[in-house]
Amino acid sequence: MGLTSLNVSSGISGLESQFKKIQSDATALVSSAKSDFPSQTSAVKSSVDALSGAVKTLSSSPSAGQIATVATDAASVVTSVKSFSDASSSKCS
Repeated sequence: MGLTSLNVSSGISGLESQFKKIQSDATALVSSAKSDFPSQTSAVKSSVDALSGAVKTLSSSPSAGQIATVATDAASVVTSVKSFSDASSSKCS
């Protein structure tokens, strides 16, 4: 989904661009798998929505608190995607 390659050195616009790709991939995942994995896809959607809010509030010179919020929300997305991956692996094996 791109979270392992987030690059803050590309600035806020680069981060926003990377996030749009993550959001697009997550939307596709949720859309295709929500009937088989409702709780996991709900968690993915919620975590991506939270990250979306954090990214949208970033200013051109974000504070340490804003960056920490983005990092925390990104970690939540990683956790929810891993939970989905684990659930889908066990169901599909």
